Amino acid sequence: MASDKEYLDFVLEQLSELDGISSRSMMGEYIIYYKGKVIGGIYDNRFLVKNTKSAAKITPEAPLELPYEGAKKMLLADIDNKDLMNSLIPAVYDDLC
Repeated sequence: MASDKEYLDFVLEQLSELDGISSRSMMGEYIIYYKGKVIGGIYDNRFLVKNTKSAAKITPEAPLELPYEGAKKMLLADIDNKDLMNSLIPAVYDDLC
């Protein structure tokens, strides 16, 4: 099942306080970038974030889910919590640098 453009718009709105957020459509889903690095994506209308050391520490209760068959598991982000996203996304970015 492909993700809806409306869900992408919602995610981007929730992340709008972070400078450097962008997205790219890919095969019916959306890749999410922060300052040019892939930090996660929208898969089947779920916002999944790379499972980095900091992400696991910040969101220890977040379930790990497969974005698609054969991929590494990613953290299911609580996109409704803007404050959490404002700390999680930069932390994931720092782990990737």
